[in-house]
Amino acid sequence: MDELILLRHGATEWSVSRRHTGRTDVPLTERGEEQARALAAVVARADPSLVLVSPARRARRTAELAGLADYELDPDLWEWDYGGYEGISTSDIREQRPGWYLWRDGVVPGDAAHPGETAAQVGARADRVIGRALEAAGTVALVAHGHLLRVLTARWLGLAPQDGRLFGLDTGTVSVLGFEHDERVVHRWNAPAGGFGPPSGH
Repeated sequence: MDELILLRHGATEWSVSRRHTGRTDVPLTERGEEQARALAAVVARADPSLVLVSPARRARRTAELAGLADYELDPDLWEWDYGGYEGISTSDIREQRPGWYLWRDGVVPGDAAHPGETAAQVGARADRVIGRALEAAGTVALVAHGHLLRVLTARWLGLAPQDGRLFGLDTGTVSVLGFEHDERVVHRWNAPAGGFGPPSGH
C-alpha cells in the first residue's frame, strides 16, 4: 500500500446537533450530500485500488456521491457503538455525569443489540482494517466515521486507541496517512475537499 485516504461522511442532522451517532442509520442532509459530491475531484486524482466503506447509509451515500461506486462494505468500519449514549450529546450527558469525556470515561451499556464498546474494542476493529489495507497495492480509500477514523489514525501511528482524541475530524473532509522513510506518518489531516490541493512533497 502507498497511501491510505480517509473520507469522513458528509453531515447528518445528528452530526450537526452533535448527537452521538453510532449504529443509528441516519441519512445525509442536503449539505452532507454537497460535501460528498465535493470529494469527487479528490477521489478521481487518488484513483484508489481498494475502497472500503462502512455499512452505514451515510457512509455508503458519501462514497457513491464521491464517485466511489466500486466499493466493499467492511463491518469493522462502523462507528463506535455508543451503547446507552446513542443519540445523546456530550452536553446532555454531562448534566448527569459532570466532566464526562468519551475518550477517558467510555460509554454506559445499551441494549442487547447495541451494548456499547470500549476504546480498545474500537481499536481492535481499526487494527483489522489497517491490516487489510496494508495487503493491497497502491492507494486505499476508507469511507467511515469521525471517531472510528480518529481511532484508526492513532493505531496507524502506534498510539493507544484513546489517543484518537488528539485528531479532531470534521464531516466531509479528506485525510491522508502514509509513509516517510518507511515510517508511518500523517500526510494531510481534516482537509475540506475544496482546499485539498496537490501534495507538497514527502
